[in-house]
Amino acid sequence: MPESPSKRVLVVDDDPRNREYLRLLLETEGHAVLEAADGTDAVERARGQRPDLILLDAMMPGKDGFQVVRELKSGDSTRSIPVIMVTALDDRAARMRALDCGAEEFLSKPLDRAELWMRVRNLLRLKHYSDLLELHNRTLEQQVRERSAQLSASHLDTIYTVMRAAEFRDQETGAHIKRISYYSRELARRLGMDSGFVDTIFHASPLHDVGKIGIPDHILLKPGPLDGGERAVMQTHTSLGARILTQGDSASAYLRMGADIALSHHERWDGSGYPTGLAGEAIPLSARIMAICDVYDALRSRRPYKQPMPHDQAMRIILRGDGRTLPGHFDPSVLDAFAGSQALVEAIYAEHAD
Repeated sequence: MPESPSKRVLVVDDDPRNREYLRLLLETEGHAVLEAADGTDAVERARGQRPDLILLDAMMPGKDGFQVVRELKSGDSTRSIPVIMVTALDDRAARMRALDCGAEEFLSKPLDRAELWMRVRNLLRLKHYSDLLELHNRTLEQQVRERSAQLSASHLDTIYTVMRAAEFRDQETGAHIKRISYYSRELARRLGMDSGFVDTIFHASPLHDVGKIGIPDHILLKPGPLDGGERAVMQTHTSLGARILTQGDSASAYLRMGADIALSHHERWDGSGYPTGLAGEAIPLSARIMAICDVYDALRSRRPYKQPMPHDQAMRIILRGDGRTLPGHFDPSVLDAFAGSQALVEAIYAEHAD
């Protein structure tokens, strides 16, 4: 595809006669001509009007052409504009300096009209194809972003569908699931995790107990304490959840993290948890975050077999222990972050109370 016949060319020269001569030549070929009489004005016009080509005099008072081209090539908005350096200097050092500064071509005065046209035509053609390629890349990037957004929305729809199915069978409320999301997001931020991790744990953490779908009603809904056999069956909700979320080898980051959380959120830093007795950093960070959030919310929440605890009592148990729950169960860095988030954690519970 040939370039559009009319292009904008910026002519930069401190001599008005030279500018006028180049203007006449370029306008004869149908190009629109912009003018600048010094280096500072040249940079401002290039940034503001984005010409397709610049004819730049090398020797000017104040900011010379070499400084101008170096400045243009260091700016994101002007880097791609081709520059032909025009000068009375005709030595190799000057040519090398112009090219080193970033100029695409070099012409010596007095200008040879045929050579000028050849350089102008070639650089405008290259700029035209460069612009087409840039437009194509932007279009592809937009399509990728749109497709990624569609996939993300699809993955979230899947997550919420699974969550709703789990809610039908569990005593835990939708408010509990919301609180877990907000607790987890706050802890991830406080731990300095990147935005991708923070977003993913916000949406994945509610899947922590999805495996309870597979637990028999007489165990899942039992109003009193579980016996040893029942407790063993209940504990299988971790592996069941991971299995549900890894069916089909999903590419969703939400489901992958959800599977890690579902499997390991009852593991303990000291290795005394289940289902496999993982310890320390062998436990995925997402599950270590979830573990403390889940304990806090369970202590605060009403259950058929227990009354809800106030915030201060729940924090005291987590930070000091009560025999059943101990500080050593939690990653020390996560525990510190949780302690530092007390006010916000309490506010989240209050805002999303049952």
